[in-house]
Amino acid sequence: MNPENLLLEVHDQVALIRLHRPKALNALNDALMDELGQALALYEADDAIGCIVLTGSEKAFAAGADIAAMATKDYMQAYREDFITRNWERMRSMRKPVIAAVAGYALGGGCELAMMCDFIIAADDARFGQPEIRIGIIPGAGGTQRLPRAVGKSKAMDLALTGRMMDAAEAERAGLVSRVVPAARLLDEALEAARAICAFPRQTVMLTKDCVNRAFEVPLADGLMYERRVFHSLFGTHDQREGMAAFLEKRSPKFENR
Repeated sequence: MNPENLLLEVHDQVALIRLHRPKALNALNDALMDELGQALALYEADDAIGCIVLTGSEKAFAAGADIAAMATKDYMQAYREDFITRNWERMRSMRKPVIAAVAGYALGGGCELAMMCDFIIAADDARFGQPEIRIGIIPGAGGTQRLPRAVGKSKAMDLALTGRMMDAAEAERAGLVSRVVPAARLLDEALEAARAICAFPRQTVMLTKDCVNRAFEVPLADGLMYERRVFHSLFGTHDQREGMAAFLEKRSPKFENR
């Protein structure tokens, strides 16, 4: 890939994707989202990559969708080109974990993109919000659906109906972000978390992600049964035997992703 709107790096087994439209505070347009989908597919298929970190700049993870690019659309145009659905959904099919490392603004589509990731590590200067109501629309990339699941109905209604922003401390209290770190430490923390994930068996990581995501899609009884079957299945892996043997022998395990 030779993307114009992303910066791509690899750190050991971790792929780092930086949104890179600095003049637009990383506003999300079709070109950027096309490239992001391609990058995610590339790293999903790469056996050397175990985890992905998605970040922006110090000023903004992404300040929202590109309003200039969508201001002139009418209903039929938005519908016929499958606006948002066409190129925003790649994250949903990712089996490898994706960590959002958020500094500065994560608003509108930027907040929604962060919520598509598996968890969010926020800098202490991060700001989150769904301000779409201020321009006469509603969130269109999951803001009315993922946000209530993350922070509850009352907080989600507050943010979506007033268009206000919440800071990193409030976002952590509400359950939107997993941890808040000093801005200067954001990328180091995210990469350390990603490396920790990469140290575990690849199949166990992916199945853990699958099980947690299923909790939001099925009734509890069905989710518990699915979890139990996955738990049982891992007793057929080399890494389960190695992990338990290493624990009993008081040594570090040597996982082989099989």
